Amino acid sequence: MSGLVLILSMLGVGLSAGVIGGLFGIGGGLVIVPALMILFGLDQKTATGTSLLAQLLPVAVLAVWKYNQQGQVRFTYGLWIAGGLVFGTLLGAMLSAYLKPGEMKRIYGVFLIVVGCYFLLNKSKPAEKPDTPVEIKAS
Repeated sequence: MSGLVLILSMLGVGLSAGVIGGLFGIGGGLVIVPALMILFGLDQKTATGTSLLAQLLPVAVLAVWKYNQQGQVRFTYGLWIAGGLVFGTLLGAMLSAYLKPGEMKRIYGVFLIVVGCYFLLNKSKPAEKPDTPVEIKAS
């Protein structure tokens, strides 16, 4: 693959992941990791590391801004989850050192199947009303 084609292909992967992430709120890794493995031949661990690098910068800022304009962001939930992500991603990266690339690939595949089955088989619930603002008071 020539340099320009490679760059355009990578930009295409990023654009696709951004659109899908902006639409569904899924991690870009759901798109980026398989694309890096299938299109570019990276192993599972290298694809995961590269995907995390691509998402390192605040790629979701504009999407959050747009969703917030529509009143569809729960900041309290998001900030608490972000706190968990800090430690969860570190733990996940540490655990990956003990897995072979083939094992990671199979675990990731099972994860995708489980999530896919959930969305295909679960009946939709009625939409919830947005939370009222929650104040966190210092003691």
